Amino acid sequence: MYEFPVVAAKQKKYPNQQSSSYDLEVCNWSQTPDEEFMKQDDLPFVVGEFVWTGFDYLGEPTPYDENWPSHSSYFGILDLAGIPKDRFYLYRARWNTTAPTVHLLPHWTWPGREGQTTPVFCYTNYPSAELFVNGKSMGRQTKSASASPQTRYRLMWNDVKYEPGTIKVVAYDAQGKEAATEEVRTAGKPDHIKLVADRTTLTANGQDLAFVTARVEDAQGNLCPTAANQLQFTVSGAGRFRAAANGDATSLELFHEPHMKAFQGMLVAVVETTDKAGDVQLKVSSKGLKSGVLQLKSQGVAAK
Repeated sequence: MYEFPVVAAKQKKYPNQQSSSYDLEVCNWSQTPDEEFMKQDDLPFVVGEFVWTGFDYLGEPTPYDENWPSHSSYFGILDLAGIPKDRFYLYRARWNTTAPTVHLLPHWTWPGREGQTTPVFCYTNYPSAELFVNGKSMGRQTKSASASPQTRYRLMWNDVKYEPGTIKVVAYDAQGKEAATEEVRTAGKPDHIKLVADRTTLTANGQDLAFVTARVEDAQGNLCPTAANQLQFTVSGAGRFRAAANGDATSLELFHEPHMKAFQGMLVAVVETTDKAGDVQLKVSSKGLKSGVLQLKSQGVAAK
């Protein structure tokens, strides 16, 4: 979820009972990741940090503690379904020193915001990057400690005007060479459901799990970032449906029922094996969309 205007705030509330994923909103007792990073880098007596928390969890829906139906936290680096939030990539850019990180936000599907200021942020472990909107350069930004903690650890283009199409960032390494790119496109109408499993080979022990992300996409394969289609889950073969979650702190849908609305175009369905080896099929369907079908393999437990 993204809210406008993009400003830093404490205990910020919105009518939709969500928090903005521009990562500038914090609790009264907390601060942004960038402020924590800065103290670790600048203060020799600081040896690390404790993040509250890795995952969202049921309870403590700060700042909506007294606003039903909010009933899960908003603190997490990953949401209640285990889906990475934007801030996941801010932490990844700092913590993962062995692999490149380039992540653009927000999504770029904003009907009705044409011509309005829609800031674009890039979370990356490269020192600089250039942003393009429909091929036109918005300038090159370089991380700097001179202005704020945010300019030190993220790249920001705060004056971008929204126009449908494509935003693209080109990241440059310390030598000024092009190192990586990332694109986000304006999505069309929801067309189909794409399924992506964390793994496709399971153990037939009656309790092994596959976590499958269901994405509502347009005909070109772009995530539809505001889709809220009701999805139905059917598991056949040597497995069964176990649960689903969409990461929405205000959703009262039951985790164990074989249906749930997508939240911001996505959710996670959990498939469990039986004690019989064989093929497992997950089908996710929704009215008006092409169904997603995924084949898994459940293998017998090896004899000791």
